[in-house]
Amino acid sequence: MADYVPTDTPYWLALSHVQGLGAGRIRHLLGRFGTLERAWKAQETEILFAGLPRAVAEELLRARPEIDPDREMGTLEGKGVTALPLTHPEYPERLRHIPSPPAVLYVRGDILECDTLAVAVVGTRRPTRYGTEATRRIVSGLAASGVTVVSGLALGIDAVAHETALDAGGRTMAVLGSGVDVVYPARHRDLARRIAESGAVLSEYALGTRPDARNFPPRNRIISGMCHGVLVIEAGERSGALITTQFALEQGRDTYAVPGSIFWPMSQGTNGLIKRGEAKLVTTAEDILEEMDLQLVAAQTEVRLAMPGDENERGVLGALSLDPRHVDEIGRESGLPPATVSSTLALLELKGLARSVGGMHYVLVREAGVAYTHE
Repeated sequence: MADYVPTDTPYWLALSHVQGLGAGRIRHLLGRFGTLERAWKAQETEILFAGLPRAVAEELLRARPEIDPDREMGTLEGKGVTALPLTHPEYPERLRHIPSPPAVLYVRGDILECDTLAVAVVGTRRPTRYGTEATRRIVSGLAASGVTVVSGLALGIDAVAHETALDAGGRTMAVLGSGVDVVYPARHRDLARRIAESGAVLSEYALGTRPDARNFPPRNRIISGMCHGVLVIEAGERSGALITTQFALEQGRDTYAVPGSIFWPMSQGTNGLIKRGEAKLVTTAEDILEEMDLQLVAAQTEVRLAMPGDENERGVLGALSLDPRHVDEIGRESGLPPATVSSTLALLELKGLARSVGGMHYVLVREAGVAYTHE
């Protein structure tokens, strides 16, 4: 990732460390001085009359002797972290256009072009079994359809979403409220490592930043800002997940919610979103794919006709879908005995036509011919 490093990246890093200098004011300096290197090295009088608030200009002058732009870059490279300033070509395009985008993203892993097709999944830190299973079911389908799953690495729904996407062979990205070298909660260090290996762990906060409570609401605007939409699964009336939905609404993103029991406190937030018309009720991955204006390129019936003529394979493929199906359900629908279902699923996995998503559940693989494109 980021083999190309713009020459002004060290100065984006340095300026972003100055209190009061966000992306907008850094861009103002870029326009004023032509390059950020010139802005960084400008004379005191030039800085004071550069159009910044007086307090911010004075803070920049105070901070400059303490910050070495090249050393900042070297520290990141030594820790395997990439810096993506707002003007970098690999900076997420949707995020670039939200109000107050991060001046710099610190990234462990890779942000790919395919990650433009992304859905955020958020919810309570204390999910019920229903919420956990709903997350697994929907995220498995999204991941199998090539949708990147974005969340915040928190306990509960966040962790289930990340783990399910990984287990389904999909991509997932975690947005932190700390530096990317300070994983919170600490018990998710291994999960963060797995995410970085096949996706990305990212933050707007500099290395070493602790997970202060005030960092998390701003973090949530990044989660929603990177995505087509936000899915909420179990959230109480005061859940922090609802902050993400508010950012989503302000950013013009779609919001989806899984309904829950009227008797469960953990469902009051999600049910309220649906009741107020602020979120679309969804129960499957396909509900979200349809709401995202994604059209099925090849009907499943056409896919199955193109499959080899083995009767057992056709029967099992006919029982699979983009939503996870338990092997018992596949057996009932196909009419095949359990041993035949198991051996046929193993063969279809080898052929890349089916995928296990854990718990004896399987999905039809998108690459088998069921592909979605954004119109």
